[in-house]
Amino acid sequence: MQFVYHNSAGEELLKIDGELYNYLFKARRQEKSEELYLRNLKDIFLYRYEIEYLDKKQATLRLIFKEEKIVTVKRKLHIGWCKIEFKNIEKIIASLNEIGVEKITFIECQYSQRNIQINFEKLEKLLHNSSSQSGRSDIIKLDYVKSLDDFLKIYPETYMFNFSNNDIEDVKDNIDTIILGCEGGFSLNEISKFAPDKVIGIKSNIILKSETAAISIASKLIM
Repeated sequence: MQFVYHNSAGEELLKIDGELYNYLFKARRQEKSEELYLRNLKDIFLYRYEIEYLDKKQATLRLIFKEEKIVTVKRKLHIGWCKIEFKNIEKIIASLNEIGVEKITFIECQYSQRNIQINFEKLEKLLHNSSSQSGRSDIIKLDYVKSLDDFLKIYPETYMFNFSNNDIEDVKDNIDTIILGCEGGFSLNEISKFAPDKVIGIKSNIILKSETAAISIASKLIM
């Protein structure tokens, strides 16, 4: 772990108890003499704390130093993701965070299942843990829109990932925002909203699951 996430990191004194206390002092066996590095994942600072007080249920940390330390990728990528099963999003959200995806906007597309709810609080917890492990100094920004039309009004330069003779490698430097389909892919109506040169694919005739496509595209465009 590169640092510990705490929402109030940066304050002079921090109280540590509950789940975080158990992790630090029971699972990791943190010693009182050892310093701790914390982030709040909202600003650019890495905070160094010493353990001022420690008992069997809680600890108090005192801030001793902070430094500006930005750890992100240079390439910015926004994924518009037609909503899929939440359990499948859970499985790969940490990997997308480690790759360096800047933002994900979930979209109600024609073939999205309407009864699926996105638990943003749970995803953010997974992202906090991912950044703590990888050292990333922020997390993926998460958003939601009700339709593809609404998304395209906000992001008109979006590319679509679909079956296409336009290879992603030829235009990757132009792509800041890309949309991925759900399990059923895109409807003909949705495809018609994109100019042919804005529909791109990869050199493979194998159909990818939506979450596999997300990992593959993020890797190709960022890494």
